[in-house]
Amino acid sequence: MRIALAQVNPLVGDLAGNRRLVEEAAAKAAAGGAQLVLLPELVLTGYPPMDLLERRGFVEDQLRELVALEPASQRIAIALGAVLPAERRNGKSLANCAVLLAGGRRVAVQAKTLLPTYDVFDENRYFAPPSQRSVVEFEGLRLGLTVCEDGWAEPLPYDSDPTGELASQGADLVLNLSASPWHVGKPAQRRARFAALAKRHRVPIAFCNQLGGNDELTFDGGSFFVDAGGRLRAALPLFEPALERIDLDALPAPLREDALPEAVGAAQLEAGLVLAIRDYFRKQQLPPGTVIGLSGGIDSAVTAHLAALALGPDRVLGVLMPGPFSSAHSVEDALALGRRLGIETRTVDIAPVYQQYRRIFADLFGARDDYGLTQQNIQSRIRGAILMAISNEERRLVLATGNKSELSIGYCTLYGDTVGGLAVLGDVYKRDVYALARHANRSGERIPARSIDKPPSAELAADQRDEDDLPPYAVLDAVLEQAIEGGRGADAIEVPPGADRALVRQIVRLLDRNEYKRRQAPLVLRTSPKAFGSGRRLPIVQRYDAD
Repeated sequence: MRIALAQVNPLVGDLAGNRRLVEEAAAKAAAGGAQLVLLPELVLTGYPPMDLLERRGFVEDQLRELVALEPASQRIAIALGAVLPAERRNGKSLANCAVLLAGGRRVAVQAKTLLPTYDVFDENRYFAPPSQRSVVEFEGLRLGLTVCEDGWAEPLPYDSDPTGELASQGADLVLNLSASPWHVGKPAQRRARFAALAKRHRVPIAFCNQLGGNDELTFDGGSFFVDAGGRLRAALPLFEPALERIDLDALPAPLREDALPEAVGAAQLEAGLVLAIRDYFRKQQLPPGTVIGLSGGIDSAVTAHLAALALGPDRVLGVLMPGPFSSAHSVEDALALGRRLGIETRTVDIAPVYQQYRRIFADLFGARDDYGLTQQNIQSRIRGAILMAISNEERRLVLATGNKSELSIGYCTLYGDTVGGLAVLGDVYKRDVYALARHANRSGERIPARSIDKPPSAELAADQRDEDDLPPYAVLDAVLEQAIEGGRGADAIEVPPGADRALVRQIVRLLDRNEYKRRQAPLVLRTSPKAFGSGRRLPIVQRYDAD
């Protein structure tokens, strides 16, 4: 038998459009001689559909599209993900299913057993698990149908292993239809997990994953086939639509993991962010462009670079807004960045507006030379207001430029540098912002070297540097990664070089106390195993001792 893996990019809620994606993939696979094509989890609804599942008519409309898809299966069998009504269990009466269409009709259904409810997942909210799992006889093969998490029973603490159960029933091949979100390093982790699963149960596994950006989540595709010995026999590319046919009777030679032509590190991070930005604009049919405040610093430079790659330079506007404490080299670097990226730049001097605010402050608070944090924050808020005015007038989406290190400890100004519709670097530590910048310059200097080399500064006060207020970023990032991704309390964190336990406790306290800012920040694109957003839910009002 020849099967095909078709990783496609569905749009959540575009039921008819997603059905057409499936039909197109099926036709292409059939033209190439395949007898069965695999598509991702919940491909008809797009993943995650969230509370659309509770909206009257949504599931019924999706079921009509599933029926409309049946004629396409007369030429080639189609395994795809869809929502089906189910026997009521745990208060739920819907199931997340793998559906097999063949010969113009629905021939088999297997509901997803393991319903994740952790991090960004909340499937117990909507779906009921099945009472049993059974192999399906098809064209002389015994197929095991599984959906995403059903292949992740280990090392996660589940009571059942659907893949093992199907293998024990004599499955010749397990199909896994997935919508597995990406973070940096996830594709290799996923392949290793399923290779071990196949080897343990002595059954080949065909894994087909969703592609595309949906809100904060990005799906990388990265579909693959592993044989019963756990050897990788096919691997589809990351971050692009793809279809690959596999002859089960004449498998291609095994692939070496270290020989895959796959982006890693900063290259993978860049590719994932570019796809996420592009799909955020495309899928929402957003206005034709974006606007970014350019400071001459590293964060805004990397944000502009990513936006130019995702949308095209002609759709990116960079606005320089020098103030009373802006250095000449910052303006020069921002202008140089604009020229090298090929984006439009404009300059707005905020000093007159700032001076007017100082006169207002004198009336409100009494005349003095320095209003401290108040005068620093007002500069950021003036800039935010200008960006939002451009957004309103020219229908451009503002991209926020703050990084995860700053957002973690509140080193950002509400209604200032946090304005915007999308926080591109909100899940990227400062160290990785620098890695992105160096990667951007791999074939030439897109980002001015001085933006990379100079000490970072918000330039809201005379001779200001970030490290006047913050620990060195190497220290800060090392602590934050253990606290956020590692879930460690202050006393369990390994103290990095250059820090002591008191500093670690201070950083963790700042992390907890600034949850209120993060709740008001733009949507953060997820690039790590634990991002700010739906996958990290902490109370704002709480008094747990960070120690």
